[in-house]
Amino acid sequence: MFHGRAILPGRVFYDKIMCMSNKKQIIVMMGGPGVGKGTFSDLIMSRQPFKYIEAGAILRAMPADSEIGKIISVGNLVPDNLVCNLMAGYMTDDDIILDGFPRTLSQAKWLVQNYAHKYDIHVLFFNTDDETLVERIKKRVSDGSVRSDDSAMQIIARRLENYHKITMPAIEWLRSAPGIRFSEIDAAGSVENNFQDISNVLGW
Repeated sequence: MFHGRAILPGRVFYDKIMCMSNKKQIIVMMGGPGVGKGTFSDLIMSRQPFKYIEAGAILRAMPADSEIGKIISVGNLVPDNLVCNLMAGYMTDDDIILDGFPRTLSQAKWLVQNYAHKYDIHVLFFNTDDETLVERIKKRVSDGSVRSDDSAMQIIARRLENYHKITMPAIEWLRSAPGIRFSEIDAAGSVENNFQDISNVLGW
C-alpha cells in the first residue's frame, strides 16, 4: 500500500522531467479589476526573476497620435489583432509574467496557438466576487493610486461589466485549453494566504 510519503519518488521523477525542459515559463495573471494581479506579480518576482509585461500600461503609454493611441483616446477597445501584434514584440526568450493579457477569447487562443509550444504556460486565475474587487480598488485609490480607471464608480462598473462579458469567456476557454496549465485561486483571503496558494500551485 502507498500512503504517507510513499508517493515522493513519483514527485521527484516529475520534478526531474520538468527540469529537463528547456522551455521558458509564461505565467498568465488573470482575474477581475482590482483583484491584485500586480501585487501577486511583484511577490512572484521577489522569489524568482521574471520579465513583467503589463499589457494595460503598455497600451496606455502608446503615443496619442498612434493608431492605438487614437483608439484609446475615444474610449474604444483596441482590436485584438493590434493588441496581439503589439504583445508579440515583447515576447522574448525570458521567463515572463503576463498581466492583463489575454483579455479576450481571441487573444487567449492566439497566445496558446503561437506560444504553447515555445513556453510552459501556466494560467493563474484569481477568482473572487465583485464586491471584493470594488473594495480593493477603493483601497488602491486611498493608498494613492493615480490610475484614471480607478477614479469613478461608473468607470469601475464598466470595467467589471467588460470583465464578465469579454474576459470570462477567455478564462473559461483557457481552463481546458490544450498544452497549458490552469490553476484557480480563491482570491478572497489575505495577500499572505493568496501568495501561499500561488506558491503551492507553482511548486515552491
